[in-house]
Amino acid sequence: MRALMLASLDGDAAAYRSLLTELGRHLRPYFTRRLTPAFASHAEDLVQDTLLAIHTRRMTYDRSRPFTAWLHAVAHHKFVDHVRRQSIRLTVPLEDDAPIFAHDDSADAIARRDLNAVLEAVPPRTSDLIRRTRVDGASVAEAAAAHGMTETAAKVSIHRGLKSLAARFAGGRNDR
Repeated sequence: MRALMLASLDGDAAAYRSLLTELGRHLRPYFTRRLTPAFASHAEDLVQDTLLAIHTRRMTYDRSRPFTAWLHAVAHHKFVDHVRRQSIRLTVPLEDDAPIFAHDDSADAIARRDLNAVLEAVPPRTSDLIRRTRVDGASVAEAAAAHGMTETAAKVSIHRGLKSLAARFAGGRNDR
């Protein structure tokens, strides 16, 4: 296999095809021996992952070193990655454990309180326009209609309100 690898590194496409075929024949039993019967069907996936890794990293092969040692190192890493992926899979859906995981509303409450305090620094109508468009996700047209004003007037009010808030809470700094 080393000779095929060296020839393929030199640009021999036929040698490269032969190398990949030979590697597939070598890797299938390598992975099948290491997998439990429950995961034996994953051997072909591991072969393909390894062949892809060899293809993408073939230029890292040191021509003065044994090829099989390099090949087995790549295959070993692919096998370890596979085992890690399989071992961390949850067998119980999280929805079944929902009562265990409590949602911490304190951060949301603090954020709402801070937002309310900040928006008190602008007139009530401007505050409501900013809240509707920037927090609640309403369009400018919807927010303007709720206040009986034109869309352009609402945009101007929102812009001026945000500019005022930026000047006040950014230490007087006003970026443009």
